Amino acid sequence: MDSISDTPVLFDRWYAETLREKLARPFVHILFGARQTGKSTLLNSILPPDSLRINLAVPGERSLHLSQPDAFSRMCLALPASKAPHTVFVDEAQNVPHVFDAVQALYDTNKKRWRFVLCGSSARRLRHSGANLLPGRCFMHHLYPLIMAEQPSPNPAPVHAKSPLPLPWLSPSSSKHPFPAWDLEERLAFGALPGIVTADAGDRPDLLRAFASTYLEEEIRREALVKDWGAFLRFLQLAARESGSIINYTTIARETGLSLPTVKSHYQLLEDMFIGFTIPAFSGSPRKNLLSTPRFCFFDLGVRNAAADLTPGYDTVRCQSGPLFEQWVGIELWKRLKYKEHGRLQYMRTEDGAEVDFVIELGEQLIPLEIKWTEHPSEKDARHLRTFMRENPKRAPKGYVICRCPRPIQLEENILALPWFCL
Repeated sequence: MDSISDTPVLFDRWYAETLREKLARPFVHILFGARQTGKSTLLNSILPPDSLRINLAVPGERSLHLSQPDAFSRMCLALPASKAPHTVFVDEAQNVPHVFDAVQALYDTNKKRWRFVLCGSSARRLRHSGANLLPGRCFMHHLYPLIMAEQPSPNPAPVHAKSPLPLPWLSPSSSKHPFPAWDLEERLAFGALPGIVTADAGDRPDLLRAFASTYLEEEIRREALVKDWGAFLRFLQLAARESGSIINYTTIARETGLSLPTVKSHYQLLEDMFIGFTIPAFSGSPRKNLLSTPRFCFFDLGVRNAAADLTPGYDTVRCQSGPLFEQWVGIELWKRLKYKEHGRLQYMRTEDGAEVDFVIELGEQLIPLEIKWTEHPSEKDARHLRTFMRENPKRAPKGYVICRCPRPIQLEENILALPWFCL
């Protein structure tokens, strides 16, 4: 089970319809994503009930396939031939990399006898083990924590309010059962993992702390690529506390006692395990003094708060409301762009302090956004947007200030202040 609780499948996932349609195609399918994002739950709700299910997160199952490399092939060959392909679902497939070789051999032998679906929460182990990722034979999929379409705000967005990066449901029938609606402070405190959103409010902090200690620590330890475990734990806490900021490799190295190359490899490890992502610096400005170092964000704010050794809750939000809000917007935009499979999320900052919090690049179009905690946005909040749009008149015709105002406000002719629930 890839969710924190064993809650029955009651809620709709945005990617479900796309995944269901693609799984019908005669290829191997690999679904990646961080633990607890609901991969197994989603797949179990879609795959046929009689699918052969192999969960390599279970120690006994994992030991069997590690000690008997041919066990997987023998299980598949034992399925009787039929007109329709047998579905074979392997959960946490990265734990036994040679399964990928077996899948390729079986698939190449008979493309119609089996439909292989592999699920994983780490690309690191597969890459470092030289695992066969089935080039030319597979579809790659990714699942992320909940987006706003799956967990709407208690405040409905006005019909005329248009998101700068909309991601509507593919059909009205696929969105009948949204996750429980949360206000902004709950999102900043507890994040968007399905099992956290559906858990009792009093259990959420403990569940997130368990995720940080059990998964982030034990699963990363299992990767067997971290030599100094104490230094890595210090790195993990610092990386979480600095989440959303421009990466300062030198400071992190000094405070953890690690070398610069090791710090960079640790950040890459978090990306490979889908725990975080980088936001590159925008390089298309005519200015000469642009910063080029990327920003780093944890994939989920609840996990970030727990990993930073902060109690996930409203007190944490009150102490860091502005930075957490900015991260929440960035994470939401990043998830939507990943599902769209088109566009890039960037930021712009100059050495003298001028900045644009996020720049969405969609082909030739640029969409600059400033993120403000205020409920009363003013023209002053749009000054960096104004400069950016003046420097990119053809590519950036419109800018946005995302804030907590109760309704959209036109700040200037081409700059709109948008409530967070209209994002």
